[in-house]
Amino acid sequence: MRFIARFLGFLFATGAIVFVGGALAVGGLIYIYSKDLPDYTQLKNYEPPVMTRVHAGDGSILAEYSHERRLFLPSNAIPNQVKQAFISAEDKNFYSHHGIDPEGMARAAMVLIQGSKHMQGASTITQQVAKNFLLTNERSFDRKIKEALLSMRIEQTYSKERILELYLNEIYLGLGNYGIAAAALNYFDKSVHELTLAETAYLAGLPKGPNNYNPWRNREAAIARRNYVIERMVENGYVSRADGDAAKAEPLNVNPRALSPNSIAAGYFAEEVRRELNDRYGDKKLYEGGLSVRATLDPKMQMMARKALADGLIRFDEAHGFRGPVKQIDIGSDWGQALAQVPALGDVAPWRLAVVLDVNDMSARIGLQPPREKSGETSRVRETGTITADGARFLRKRFRQAFAPGDVIYVEPLEGKPGQYRLRQIPEISGALVAMDPYTGRVFAMAGGFSFDQSSFNRATQALRQPGSSFKPFVYSAALDNGYTPSSIILDEPIEIVQSNGEVWRPENFESGNYGPHTLRYGIEHSKNLMTVRLARDVGMPLIAEYARRFGVYDDMATYLPMALGAGETTLMRMVTAYSMLANGGKRIKPTLIDRIQDRWGHTIYRHDERQCLGCEAPKFEADSEPKLVDNAEQVLDPLTAYQITSIMEGVIQRGTGVSIREVGKHLAGKTGTTNDAKDLWFVGFSPDLAVGVYLGYDKPRSMGDSAQAALYAAPIFRDFMKMALANKPDTPFRVPPGIKLISVDAKSGMRSTGAGSIMEAFKPGTSPSDSYGGGAPAAAHGPGTDQQIGSGTGGLY
Repeated sequence: MRFIARFLGFLFATGAIVFVGGALAVGGLIYIYSKDLPDYTQLKNYEPPVMTRVHAGDGSILAEYSHERRLFLPSNAIPNQVKQAFISAEDKNFYSHHGIDPEGMARAAMVLIQGSKHMQGASTITQQVAKNFLLTNERSFDRKIKEALLSMRIEQTYSKERILELYLNEIYLGLGNYGIAAAALNYFDKSVHELTLAETAYLAGLPKGPNNYNPWRNREAAIARRNYVIERMVENGYVSRADGDAAKAEPLNVNPRALSPNSIAAGYFAEEVRRELNDRYGDKKLYEGGLSVRATLDPKMQMMARKALADGLIRFDEAHGFRGPVKQIDIGSDWGQALAQVPALGDVAPWRLAVVLDVNDMSARIGLQPPREKSGETSRVRETGTITADGARFLRKRFRQAFAPGDVIYVEPLEGKPGQYRLRQIPEISGALVAMDPYTGRVFAMAGGFSFDQSSFNRATQALRQPGSSFKPFVYSAALDNGYTPSSIILDEPIEIVQSNGEVWRPENFESGNYGPHTLRYGIEHSKNLMTVRLARDVGMPLIAEYARRFGVYDDMATYLPMALGAGETTLMRMVTAYSMLANGGKRIKPTLIDRIQDRWGHTIYRHDERQCLGCEAPKFEADSEPKLVDNAEQVLDPLTAYQITSIMEGVIQRGTGVSIREVGKHLAGKTGTTNDAKDLWFVGFSPDLAVGVYLGYDKPRSMGDSAQAALYAAPIFRDFMKMALANKPDTPFRVPPGIKLISVDAKSGMRSTGAGSIMEAFKPGTSPSDSYGGGAPAAAHGPGTDQQIGSGTGGLY
């Protein structure tokens, strides 16, 4: 007995020593690894990188910008079914353990020993949070110890719901998606609240290995993993057996969210917004700050703008004939695979790339580029069609002379003729169109070229081009503000200007003849250069330069006479903004593509509309004290002058160089602009509530041909756009400001008249015309002669 007692005492002492030693060892290990643990308290204020989303004016998504595609959802906004699915897949005992799960570790070891294919991970959700937020992915014993220690401290500091919130927003779920909200949108085009049980289970199975469960490349494995998660949810009591079996029987209906037509049509607009956000807030906040941006874009008007511009560019391009195929490919084996490798523009639908398979004198048989499947693989279906003479009217030669088998071309389906296609080609010429609210500067539509995929260079905002005669309204506005009237007489005769270098500049009208005295109105309606030069010389170029600065056409315009004919360089956006100030009665506006920007928490950090709303904060509505908007915008032009120049530019469309626009059938005003050698073609104009500008030209400036005029190519684009944009709008006359007197005058002489050829002219108080020459408004008739002008410039703008 004594021996046994001694032996038991020895064992107890030894056990105690071992226990104490082990405890000291563990304690020492914990102490050593705890010294350099990351600061887990930073999770309290953690703000995950969240994508910035840009919404069009109707609320639809226009663009998303991110390094990691993520939308943050607070825990209380995540459905219980989503939480239960991820807990079942990743951490059955999440709500009961304290950071590490001994049962899970034992179960994972047993499963591994048994060789099961469905291995349950030993790491808890808390451990994954510790690893993803505070550690690296390094596979080492040291990292696992730190991970366990951090997990226990995180559990002591944060609630289970906060830990789960961090996990579900941070976890990578494949295809560039981070977090459950982004994954729901981009796998199923749904919010998390719309997900079915089967869809939720599929997403919950992805953290284990997103690439292993790709819904297209590894479809069977993806379904098996989904069904495994459903089974775990049934076993854990989250889902009934009947619901689980029904979910497992469903197909894997992955339906990636496609780009909306708005996104495809508005590439230039979206990129301009991106640039502004980057300039304003920097790269990090743009791609990680979770900004919510409400843009000014009107999606319907954007589609109209894109169509009108594209049609106009194609009209010019096809008038110059077919230039040849995109490239040549070998069609000896599988022409579909060879054609699929040729890069196609993604924003020119319904155009498609095709390859010529056979050709004769009158037609060509073509094979169409196979579409891409959702998985990214090329379709195995091969489509063929035919191009006949009806679909190639701009070819100008026989098919056999123009094409050879293997030629890659663009085609478009012929409406109403299945299997037949129209020959197309990407225009060499480019251009832009901008549509703007003239009262707020909000840009409704912007097309910066034929195809954003082809070139992201935005001709609306980045291309510096000569405006030509579209600048003349600002010359004439300066004159009307300083003593002239629409009926003032100006001589249209040849003039010579001696420049500072001794050379003589002899400006010319586009159309010769019909010289003599004409009204100021006639000078704009028919875009007379000689009248404009005389008027600019009389008013003074320094004053005209000041008006150009006021309207934002130029920041610092040179004071040479050729500048009065639009010889400087500006952008389409500046010109449309300037014309908007003519349309709105002479008030300064700032163009904008953004209405409002909110941060990730919904706080407004930018608003374009700077008007004050008096009474908007009233506790209740009173019938006699409704809120009032106070507009403190600077007046850059007399409202009476603004109406006079608007009325004159109405005449441009009714009787002048923009007469083709008259068929729109609405009150419109505007001005053509064609520069020297027809390198730039413009039309800028407006209705009472919509300002629009169009520009055409080669990116590397060169002549568009002897016959090219703004009236033939730019004005029709403006016409086509306005037909669509104003189709359902009433025909509203331009607003006549108080003080304007409308008097019937003879269109040719500017004198009072009620007979044939009379028009209603707008006059300021005290400037009414007399019944004969010599009275009323000042006449500015200048005869031929030689005038001195300092500076140099280019002539021949019209």
